[in-house]
Amino acid sequence: MGRRVLITGLDTFWGGRMAQALESNPDIDVLVGLGTSEPKVQLERTEFVRTDQVYSVLTRLVRATQVDTIVHLFLVTDSTQMSRRKLHEVNVIGSMNLFAACGSAGSSIRHVIVKSSSLVYGSSAYDPTWFREEMPHSRPARNYVERSLIEVETFVRDFAEDNPHTLVTVLRFANVLGTDIATPMTFNLSRPLVPSIAGFDPLVQFVEEDDVIRSLEFVTRNEVPGLYNVAGDGRIPWSEVAAMCDRKLLGLPPFATRAAAAGLVRLGLIMFPPEMDSLLRFGRGVDTRRIKEAGFNFRYTTAGAVESFVQALRLRRTVGTSEPHYQYESDVESFFRHSPAVIRPSDR
Repeated sequence: MGRRVLITGLDTFWGGRMAQALESNPDIDVLVGLGTSEPKVQLERTEFVRTDQVYSVLTRLVRATQVDTIVHLFLVTDSTQMSRRKLHEVNVIGSMNLFAACGSAGSSIRHVIVKSSSLVYGSSAYDPTWFREEMPHSRPARNYVERSLIEVETFVRDFAEDNPHTLVTVLRFANVLGTDIATPMTFNLSRPLVPSIAGFDPLVQFVEEDDVIRSLEFVTRNEVPGLYNVAGDGRIPWSEVAAMCDRKLLGLPPFATRAAAAGLVRLGLIMFPPEMDSLLRFGRGVDTRRIKEAGFNFRYTTAGAVESFVQALRLRRTVGTSEPHYQYESDVESFFRHSPAVIRPSDR
C-alpha cells in the first residue's frame, strides 16, 4: 500500500498548491483535503471534505480514512485576514483538535508536518543576526499572531514528547514573495509608495513561493522529522527591496507609527498589520543550514525571490490585472470528468 495523506487548509493558497504537487507523486495512493470552502484550484484525485474552521471532524476523519500523514497548512500568519478571536480559533483551537486526532487511541498517523512561520522569533533590537532553530525569541511576543504561533508550537513539542513513535516536522518560513502569492508584503511592494519607518532600514529575508512548496514536498516525501528554518540565502536592506521593485519609500514616524499608518490603511494605500511594525524596524534573519544538511536545495536566494516577484509585477503591468473569464469550480470540473453526458474523444 502507498502513502495516505491528509492536507488541512485545502481551500487556502498553500493547501491547493501542495495538493497539486502531491497528486503527481505515484507513492501516494490517497489524498484527502479539508477546508471550510471549495478548493480554489483544479485537482484531479484529491478528495475534498468540507469542515468548520476549528476542524472538529478531524478525529472521525482520521479513523475513517486511516491516513498515515497529515500536512497541516491552515495556520494563519496574516492578521488582516480575520479578527483576533477568529484567528485564535483557527490557529490554536484548530491545532488542538488536530493533535487530539493524531494522538487518539489507535491513530494511524505516523508523520505530522506543520507549516509555521519565522514570526515565532519576533523582531527586536536585541535579536541575533541569524536565528537558529533552537533559539528563543529575544523579547515577549508583540502581537497576537506571534502569540498564537508560539502556542501552536508548544502543542507540537508536547505532542512529539508524548508520541515518540510519530515523526513530527515543523517548517518555519520567512516572509514569502513570488509570482502568485498575495500578502500585505506583496500588496505594499506593488504600490507606488512602500511604507517604511523613519530612521530604520532593516535587513529582511524572503523565501520564494516555489521553494515553500518544494520544501513541504521534500519533508513529506522523504519523511524528514525535525524543526527547520526555510528562507533564501542572504538579507537585503528594506530600501534596496523597494528600489528593486521601482518603488519609493513612504516614511512613517517612529513613534505612534500604527496610528499614523491608520489613515493610509483606510484609504487602501498601504497594508500595515501589527506584525509588520517590528519587522520594518529591526528586520529578521534565520539560519537555514539545518534543512540544507537534511538534503534540501533552494532554487532562490532572498534577492532571487525579490527578482521573481518583480518579474511577475512587470508582467501584470504589461498584460493588465483583469480577472480571467473562467474561474475553477469543483462541481463544474467534476461534471466534465465524470458525467455520461460528456462525449470524450474515444467515444467519437
